Amino acid sequence: MKNERGKALIFLIIASVLWSTGGILIKLVDWNPIAIAGVRSGIAALVMYLYIRGNKKNRKQKNLFKLNKLKVIGACMYASMAILFIIATKLTTAANAILLQYTAPIWVAILSGWILKEKVKSIDWVAIFFVMVGMIMFFIGDLERGEMIGNLVALACGIAFSGQVIMLKLQEEGTASEMIFWGNCITLIASIPFILKSIPSMQSIVGLVLLGVFQLGISFIFYSEAVPRVSAIEAILIPIIEPLLNPVWVFVFIGEQPGKWAFIGGIIVVASVVGRSIVINRKNRKMDMS
Repeated sequence: MKNERGKALIFLIIASVLWSTGGILIKLVDWNPIAIAGVRSGIAALVMYLYIRGNKKNRKQKNLFKLNKLKVIGACMYASMAILFIIATKLTTAANAILLQYTAPIWVAILSGWILKEKVKSIDWVAIFFVMVGMIMFFIGDLERGEMIGNLVALACGIAFSGQVIMLKLQEEGTASEMIFWGNCITLIASIPFILKSIPSMQSIVGLVLLGVFQLGISFIFYSEAVPRVSAIEAILIPIIEPLLNPVWVFVFIGEQPGKWAFIGGIIVVASVVGRSIVINRKNRKMDMS
């Protein structure tokens, strides 16, 4: 069991690092952002299809890729998130795009009471307050830089991300990877008109392949394998590597720096999400021991 858990932790780290390369790879692909999202998801869908079909646990299932209402809604949420994230990364800094996307856990807290009938705790509202403060920092810093639209798109991406998480919670056991597969397919189909408008350069094609195979496809495979074998707090804390490393790669390779206010706001957002997770995990442990 210890070996399995140790392997799962490594898988989580690998997935988070792969996710974090999205900012730099997207910035280096000179193409329409929706076309980028479509091709990236198309390649990722192929990777996930091969994984799902090749998984021993799935070989005996007859209705492996069967669709239902919840799976379709979740797939649409995923597709919205995938497209909005690419657009946001093109319109604003990589730091703003990824950190505003990571407001998703807070939107989950707001929506879960309505959709999942789960009570929103006081710690959730405290975290929401500080996340809102952090988000205001983003907008204050970028009013003069003309990146307000990009920030709004990134915020919408976070809301779509939260919708995807809620749909994942409503899925039957073992069907999460299928929902993500269909989400990638929808993203590809929705992007076809933009893909056909122009042909990307060879450098952009290499970037697209890296995005689809590693940054999106393989990363989600690692994540889906790891989550059942680690605690909830580990599953939340370790992926924070993504928003922390994402702007680092962009700064190192192309010199894009997040603004001062965006940097402060990002720290507040990440600290709020992490702090909320730690407090809830401690409370759950005390309840289990009593």
